[in-house]
Amino acid sequence: MTVSTDDIVRHAARLLFAGTRLDLGRMAAELGISRTTFFRRVGNRDDLMGAGLLLLSDRTWQQALERWHAKHGDDVRGPDGRLRCLWVMEEYRREVAGNEGMRKLFATESTVALRVLTDPRGGVQPALVDAHVDLFRADAEAAELTPLVPLPDLAFAVVRLGESFLYSDVLAARAVDLAVATTLLDKLVQGALER
Repeated sequence: MTVSTDDIVRHAARLLFAGTRLDLGRMAAELGISRTTFFRRVGNRDDLMGAGLLLLSDRTWQQALERWHAKHGDDVRGPDGRLRCLWVMEEYRREVAGNEGMRKLFATESTVALRVLTDPRGGVQPALVDAHVDLFRADAEAAELTPLVPLPDLAFAVVRLGESFLYSDVLAARAVDLAVATTLLDKLVQGALER
């Protein structure tokens, strides 16, 4: 059996989700490939962690969208008038904050985790910004809203502010407060999207 790069990344994502430290030598042995082949396929540990966390982030975002569609179909607003993007963003943050694997990763490797998750040149943050842009664009068009700022700028601000709340226990020794994050981010997005 040939082990692909995608196979290695999926294995890393499963380990990260379970809160297991990425040991590249052990992973190579588990997958039945040499360390040389392993490194050639996925790069260094930070690269692999980034790819695994990106896969988990993408899945979490997609699951939040699927839950919206299961509840509200193609509606852009919920019964309370709240935009779909606000609900999806909140669900995403709740899932990330509640993930035991993420908590273990931050407890054991906070510096590496922060670097991999928040690096604008990495894979995770730019992909999350792009996902926000796509959703903001879709919601603005469906709800006939006019953005007051370019959507990539809004998305970047939302993601960075969201990170500061999601990882506040590590960044600023403050308790994670998702309710405050939701209030601030909802107001930011609502203020930037005008009728």
